[in-house]
Amino acid sequence: MKENRVKAMWRADKPVINGWLGIPSGVAAENMARCGWDSLVIDMQHGLVDYHAAVGMLQAISQTDTVPMARVAWNTTEPVTKLLDAGALGIICPMVNSRAECDFFIRNCRYPPRGNRSYGPLRATWHAGPEYWERSDELVITMAMIETIDAVRNMDDILSTPGLDSIYVGPADLASSMGHRPGPDQKVPEVYAAITAIAEAAKRHGVFAGIHCYDEDYARDMIRKGYRFITMADDNALLSQAARRTIANMRGETGPVLVDAL
Repeated sequence: MKENRVKAMWRADKPVINGWLGIPSGVAAENMARCGWDSLVIDMQHGLVDYHAAVGMLQAISQTDTVPMARVAWNTTEPVTKLLDAGALGIICPMVNSRAECDFFIRNCRYPPRGNRSYGPLRATWHAGPEYWERSDELVITMAMIETIDAVRNMDDILSTPGLDSIYVGPADLASSMGHRPGPDQKVPEVYAAITAIAEAAKRHGVFAGIHCYDEDYARDMIRKGYRFITMADDNALLSQAARRTIANMRGETGPVLVDAL
């Protein structure tokens, strides 16, 4: 039976270095998976990936030891259950602002009696093994996004929801909801304080915290604050960054390479 390596790393208090996939391609996903990421998240909220592309990407990731995960577009039932049946071992759910919304999300990830997930794991069984149904709760990661001022105000209620494994900070939306310019690696004092408070609250509740980063120094700062799921940029940004740096070097240009962030 396959183990979820992300959960094993969390038990050992090791930070998970996560990659982010927005290119709808099994080849690109396989390329990323063979780079050594601990986990890869297929982004179906923003970008170009649809369900058909996501299945091929999950197949590609599953050839490696990288843990396959996905972010759904919204807190509804169908995308969660279909992606789990297709073999995702973790689901990130955006815009979770209350305990009730968090519980709804978790119930869609769990079989009865805890949840309402319908039985039909199909590819999940091929990938994880014949005991998938019995062990799905320990295999599947539930990760609710904390990315609004309302979610920050309701943090303790959300974090105490039974069955919640982890939370994930969306810094751009969090900043926007607080009246600041959206973007990664937030250093605006009010937003930075909220990001710090989220990590502290997650630790109190025994929930693992994740965050999206771009700069490596900022990511290390987040690890020091207690974040244990660190996303570094995304495939599109990494591709653009490498290409632009190569072009700049060949032209003898100096200065930072600017890449649009999600």
